[in-house]
Amino acid sequence: MPESVIARTWRIKGVKPAFFVLLGLLLAFPLFSLTYYSMYRTSTPAFCASCHEIQDAYNDWKTSRHAVNAKGFVADCMDCHLPAPHDTVEFFYAKTFHGIKDIVVHFMGKQYDRAKARELAWATIKNDQCLKCHRNLLYIPNQRGAMLAHRTVLYPRPGYEKQCLDCHRPLVHKPKPLYAYGS
Repeated sequence: MPESVIARTWRIKGVKPAFFVLLGLLLAFPLFSLTYYSMYRTSTPAFCASCHEIQDAYNDWKTSRHAVNAKGFVADCMDCHLPAPHDTVEFFYAKTFHGIKDIVVHFMGKQYDRAKARELAWATIKNDQCLKCHRNLLYIPNQRGAMLAHRTVLYPRPGYEKQCLDCHRPLVHKPKPLYAYGS
């Protein structure tokens, strides 16, 4: 029995989209997986510390309360030094930009100025990056002064905006003469 024109057209029209969907999956899945794997592997403090320029900052962080504390919470390099991830495009752009910049500086052999790098890093850290983890700042039992200070940061009067680092600047990357790593 001969196939009708409509059935043949349907068969041909159905094969082409299915082919492109299958091709898309075959290409997209490995690309996505490699991208995700690369982002995951390059997002660890150990990876950041693989550059000798960052080793001192890594040691400072490793002994700070952001890495060793009673609650067991760890804030990694990305938590503070990259934008809050709720803006995915800005997050990935910043991560890529900073990574390429660090690689270029590393291989160009320029003298690394830790004090200048610290100032530049502090200038780029915004309150959103701190507030990702420190959310309940207005309820600190027995510390009314801290609650009032945090209120002025969270709800500033126009012209009186403050940054978390105005008070908490030397919190993490504070050089120490001796590093005592937590267990």
